[in-house]
Amino acid sequence: MTSTLHYDNARIAQQLFNNNPKNLQMLEARLGVKATSRDGWIKLDGDEDGVATATGLFQSLEGAVKAGVVIRNRDFAYALNTVSSDGAEALNGLYSLTLQTSTRMPPVNPKTLGQKRYLEAIQDHDITFGIGPAGTGKTFLAMTMAVIALKEEKVSRIVLTRPAVEAGEALGFLPGDLYEKLAPYLRPLHDALQDLLPMEEVQKQMERGIVEIAPLAYMRGRTLNNAFIILDEAQNSTAEQMLMFLTRLGFNSKAVITGDPTQIDLPPSKTSGIIEAKQALAKVDGIALCELDKRDVVRHPLVQRIVQAYDDHRNGGG
Repeated sequence: MTSTLHYDNARIAQQLFNNNPKNLQMLEARLGVKATSRDGWIKLDGDEDGVATATGLFQSLEGAVKAGVVIRNRDFAYALNTVSSDGAEALNGLYSLTLQTSTRMPPVNPKTLGQKRYLEAIQDHDITFGIGPAGTGKTFLAMTMAVIALKEEKVSRIVLTRPAVEAGEALGFLPGDLYEKLAPYLRPLHDALQDLLPMEEVQKQMERGIVEIAPLAYMRGRTLNNAFIILDEAQNSTAEQMLMFLTRLGFNSKAVITGDPTQIDLPPSKTSGIIEAKQALAKVDGIALCELDKRDVVRHPLVQRIVQAYDDHRNGGG
């Protein structure tokens, strides 16, 4: 069966597969459909089911491009894997959510269905747990939602915190005052903010106390009203610290807790707060437990394969 998809111009057609012939080769290997692109059209040759699936794939990608999404190689690969395993309809709505934190910064879009569900959970719940491996966008997407909530005046401040776990190096032996000792642990939160807002705006908001970045221990005794609070690296909070943090939530506030249970740096005698919370809070109304997995990894393609290899090894398959 042969089908030809026509577009307004060659540029649009090329954007659907990032103008990379290897992506079309990957499509052929996965679906058994040969795709050829020239002069504003993509021709598909294969069996009826394969061509139908490929057509649905390109229709979804066309919708994404028209919504302003830039299709990278990883986006094409994810979309192809999704339609191959779950059908073209599985991509419906993935590219409909666009988040803009600043006119000077590029928009943010969920890259996977898991990420979209995570963003929707944050929108709909006062407390959301984002649990999953490195590279799934847990912290970055939570920060995005926090910045937008601040811009829309739904909250009056953002509080970012993480445990200052001594990952192999005692704080006391590091040079500098307390802030300088803690800075390496809080640096990833600074980096994420600067991906969402111009640097001068980040500095201004921090100087005014509208954005606060502090270690988890500094949360004790506080009540956080009208705030969007993010606890990052929560797998390194103890059970006691997690309960302390969750009870800081005040009126008109939202909290997102992110963590990767496979990267716990606590001593064996300590229970991870995120492990206990996942068990204790599973049925509590108003709390979302959102689990991301290796399919949601959006870093270098090798990261996804590394996560899979370690999963296999630890489960006795390696």
